[in-house]
Amino acid sequence: MTEKLKSAPLPAVESLSFEAALKELEGIVGRLEQGEVDLEDSIALYERGQELKAHCEKKLKSAEGRLEKIVLGASGPAGTEPMEPL
Repeated sequence: MTEKLKSAPLPAVESLSFEAALKELEGIVGRLEQGEVDLEDSIALYERGQELKAHCEKKLKSAEGRLEKIVLGASGPAGTEPMEPL
């Protein structure tokens, strides 16, 4: 038996917090891994997942930049190291 995508409109990816986007992405991965979604819905889920992944990466990169500014502070780069990528 295949599972159809819900017809309720999904929120715009850009409006989601990192946590909400990650939770939705985890749900998509779970559904795709189960293999009980028909081809068209699988494609739609995959596309949504790609958007969510890009959104999460953008949010993380922004957070890294903000943390580096906090660490650097007004004194400049003396004695600081940039954050390592996740």
